[in-house]
Amino acid sequence: MIPDLSIATLLQAYRDGTTTPEALILDAWKRAAADDAAIWISRPTEAQLRDSLKTLEGESPDTKPLYGIPFAIKDNIDCAGYATTAACPAWSYEAEQSAFVVDLLIKAGAIPVGKTNLDQFATGLVGVRSPYGAPGNAFNPDYISGGSSSGSAVAVAKGLCSFSLGTDTAGSGRVPASFNNLVGLKPTRGVLSCSGVVPACKSLDCVSIFALTAADASTVFNLAAVFDEKDGYARRRCLWRDMKWPPRIGVPRADQLDFFGNDDAKRLFESASQTVARMGWQIVEVDISAFLDTARLLYEGPWVAERTAVIAKLLTEQPEALLPVTRTIIEGGFKGTAVDAFKAQYRLADLKREAESMWQQMDALLMPTTGTIYTKAEVEADPIQLNSNLGRYTNFMNLLDLCGCAVPTGFLRSGLPWGVTFYAPACGDALVLDCAAHFHAARQLNIGKTKINSSDVHLPSPAPTPKPAVPTMKIAVCGAHMEGLALHWQLREREAKLVQRTTSAPCYRFYHLPANGRIPDRPGMIRVSEGGAAIEMEVWEIPQSTVGSFLEGIGAPLGLGKVELADGTKVTGFICEGIVASTASDITSYGSWRKWLDARL
Repeated sequence: MIPDLSIATLLQAYRDGTTTPEALILDAWKRAAADDAAIWISRPTEAQLRDSLKTLEGESPDTKPLYGIPFAIKDNIDCAGYATTAACPAWSYEAEQSAFVVDLLIKAGAIPVGKTNLDQFATGLVGVRSPYGAPGNAFNPDYISGGSSSGSAVAVAKGLCSFSLGTDTAGSGRVPASFNNLVGLKPTRGVLSCSGVVPACKSLDCVSIFALTAADASTVFNLAAVFDEKDGYARRRCLWRDMKWPPRIGVPRADQLDFFGNDDAKRLFESASQTVARMGWQIVEVDISAFLDTARLLYEGPWVAERTAVIAKLLTEQPEALLPVTRTIIEGGFKGTAVDAFKAQYRLADLKREAESMWQQMDALLMPTTGTIYTKAEVEADPIQLNSNLGRYTNFMNLLDLCGCAVPTGFLRSGLPWGVTFYAPACGDALVLDCAAHFHAARQLNIGKTKINSSDVHLPSPAPTPKPAVPTMKIAVCGAHMEGLALHWQLREREAKLVQRTTSAPCYRFYHLPANGRIPDRPGMIRVSEGGAAIEMEVWEIPQSTVGSFLEGIGAPLGLGKVELADGTKVTGFICEGIVASTASDITSYGSWRKWLDARL
């Protein structure tokens, strides 16, 4: 039995021979057939699946980073061989080629297992606005799954695929993640191509990723973040400004938080803030009025007209093809004028400037993903207002050009999952993913609807997009640069590749070097002639062209030298000046920086 379908788990199982892509994916396909039919709009035949699996012949996890990994695709994203409906049968067309992002993932070895249900034309955060039915929440079908990427989230949470693609214009990639105990990444706008995606608001749309862990989301993101010159809104992947560590985490003023009467959600957000503080991250209370004012612009302003522009012909000729609530919302785009559009742009510019000033106080912003969750019956009784409530903490993101990662934080007393989101300015994708990964591990929650704890999940190295061979250099690390730890983003940004997990030879003493300004807590290794021990290490391979910039951030008393590994080989790594032995705390007995961090918590 495979305990979960996380990418790292499956790749290891394939390497070990525990299972095969064919056996695992056909089993998931059969389970999907017996599950909630409303999760899917279309699924492959067994013959289609076997044709997809044939592309893996002669390949392995070493040649394809997503070898045999099953994934689902929101049905407003094209996949060759499937119809794209956007949850509107009258709109349906057969996709002749896959969307740019889907094609990249298939080439990396991922296997599509179906097109998932959504709120019609991606208009809604509730997951019930579809003629194909309303997917039940993975934990209680009486509750909403969240939308618009409803089926995409439920499929991952229920273990029917490893990850899925959604879209996110107003929160559609984050709200369903919160409601189904998942990680939901909404990347920097334009970094993931929208070629082959049915637009909602073309200037704001993002392809999003649902995954069991932040590491899985990061793996998929790194493979999909390829510049698409044919997408007019595409942008090249970028790096955000340097930041101090520990990160400064903004939290809203208490009077600006609204949980719509859900005291459990309020309690969980307070607990999440306390977890951040216990992790040693600085908490900064901030005024989020600019964010909230921007959120109201999305549906109260002219951006609804972008949705209207996409389906204006259908609205005019076949208005009955749309669900009543969807038609009501999208028809609103006909009412505005060009004057209204420019006034809204001016207002947005002012709010952007106000919001930009907030980032001088913080590195990332922590907010509830939603204030609460509703039953299907509650949404049916009041579809517009309750949907609006769910967008309070999500609608501003793309208008302000932010990125964010939703992450689970716990369960309400009703048994429903609930989550928070880390936000950062454009280009801060690595930062919000790292924040989410550390936070998720600290909360020690089961992932998706499994019995696997988030603190026990192996965090795999993000697989870089295949590129021409470049000269590389191996560097051994033993502290904050290790995978999943505070400074690992510096290796990730340089597209480092994990070569080996090992230990040093048993001839080193290990010391704690306290944080100093921008430099976080870190360890130092000193070679000794006797009384040494083996220390946990990782060996990473990074492009030689990035070594200089990497080393600029390494401060005294650390320096580069040769470190002896357990097998006797020597590799470049961090060594420490012997003088620290008289002042620093000796933590050799832990044999591992991770173990020392865990003990400190």
